[in-house]
Amino acid sequence: MTNGRTSPTATIVGHLITAGATLALAVLLFGGRPHPRPEIAAQAPPPPRPQGGEVEAVQAPPGRATVTPELEPADRATAPGAIPEPDALKDLDAEERNNVLVYASVNKSVVNITTESEAQGFFGGEETSTGTGSGFIVDTKGHLLTNFHVVQGADVVRVTLFDGSAYPAKVVGVDASNDVAVLKVEVDAEKLHPVSLGDSSRLLVGQKIMAIGNPFGLERTLTTGVVSSLDRSLKAKNGRMIKGIIQTDAAINPGNSGGPLLNARGKVIGMNTAIVSSVGQSAGVSFAVPINSIARILRQLIDDGRVTRAELGVARVYTTEEGLLVLAVAEGGPAERAGIRPIQVKIERLGPGFVRRSLDPDSADLIVAVDHKRVKSVDELLTEVEKHQPGETVRITLVREGQPVDVPVQLGKSS
Repeated sequence: MTNGRTSPTATIVGHLITAGATLALAVLLFGGRPHPRPEIAAQAPPPPRPQGGEVEAVQAPPGRATVTPELEPADRATAPGAIPEPDALKDLDAEERNNVLVYASVNKSVVNITTESEAQGFFGGEETSTGTGSGFIVDTKGHLLTNFHVVQGADVVRVTLFDGSAYPAKVVGVDASNDVAVLKVEVDAEKLHPVSLGDSSRLLVGQKIMAIGNPFGLERTLTTGVVSSLDRSLKAKNGRMIKGIIQTDAAINPGNSGGPLLNARGKVIGMNTAIVSSVGQSAGVSFAVPINSIARILRQLIDDGRVTRAELGVARVYTTEEGLLVLAVAEGGPAERAGIRPIQVKIERLGPGFVRRSLDPDSADLIVAVDHKRVKSVDELLTEVEKHQPGETVRITLVREGQPVDVPVQLGKSS
């Protein structure tokens, strides 16, 4: 008969069963290795990386000094001007890699140009106007190219290099007919990174291009596109037509003028010069002066400050549907020496003391061709003449007294 008390043997057996069950549960949950569970520290997301080459100022907590950390390797690979490491390019497609590498190899060659000019204000005082543009370095002597219209009329020109250092610049040569200017800065050669010039005569419509410049003052901005058309014409500031203009769809905005247009190998094939827009901003149509046209005159601009061109010596013409009627020739110039006849004044006596003077169109030569290439405008005439060097002889086709005549003319030199 049981009296409700447990025997010592039963108690010991019960404890052993409970301990065995507990040990089995521990093995099941922790794999037989009892160790503390580590805590996971909450980690804040990294702050966004500044864009456009700007450096973000990080404010230190109160009482602690601000420390500027060195860039990690991944950051070094994407810092402006750095050549990316292979690991940074492995996830990019071929076109992206090309864009990154071209930008990294050329952007140090691009400069930001700021200008100041003094003018008489509306109320009589002096007013200062400012402007911005782009340019690119062409040698280690400090010469760089930009548009003539970027520096036209400027009293002060300053150039900012890729590292943010700024220097006064001197205009050493201009050619308004091609909207080209050469500047020079006095800088150590180690800070200058000249571009490589390409061949604009080999361009094809549809070819990929890239532009680097400073739109709206945003330094060394890359835009991409294609060659939209070739051999366009664009009127320069002096009224002359720039021939062979490259049309692209790259985004070009105020401040891009004077920056380089690049091919997929990073060679300069043009200089960005203008856009077509009703609002003054990119509308998908932009123009660049071909680099071959600039390269032909670059040495003259550096050495002489101007371009010496061949000259026909025809001072004034009147444009007709048939050709260019010669109104005046330069005295002692090539045209006069070759016998080209300007328009003459016809004098008629109407009576005693009465004389009527009038121009006689039939007395003037009509220029219709240069070396048998038809010319219908002053710009076409100058373009054909300036393909030659001073001292060379060209054949001018005239209509004289109703008959075609070929006249050889030894070209002079523009003054």
